[in-house]
Amino acid sequence: MANILIAEDEVRIASFVSKGLKQAGYQTQVATNGRSAIEMALSGQFDLILLDINLPEVDGWAILVKMRSQFSKTPIIVVTALDGTAEHRQSLNLGASDYITKPFRFSQLLASVRCHLQ
Repeated sequence: MANILIAEDEVRIASFVSKGLKQAGYQTQVATNGRSAIEMALSGQFDLILLDINLPEVDGWAILVKMRSQFSKTPIIVVTALDGTAEHRQSLNLGASDYITKPFRFSQLLASVRCHLQ
């Protein structure tokens, strides 16, 4: 069973995503700020990370840079309200595996998760 880190500061969104992923058979843990997200991500215990860009303390782009500088191959799916082309491109250039904008359909997120865990 895959273990997924949800780095999301909006409690309602984190809860919604966690509940859906658990129903789909995944284990989840939530980090509500960038500092705890980076500590948890670097622990190596996660098979995939769902990462918001606008996290308090440390933003998602800094987390992407840190993860990829550690040569981590863990898939990272950015899930953010930032829907501009520049933000999308920057996330992918920094090593994101996918980019999903809020609001999203859970089925879209689940399809991306399944794709990147194969």
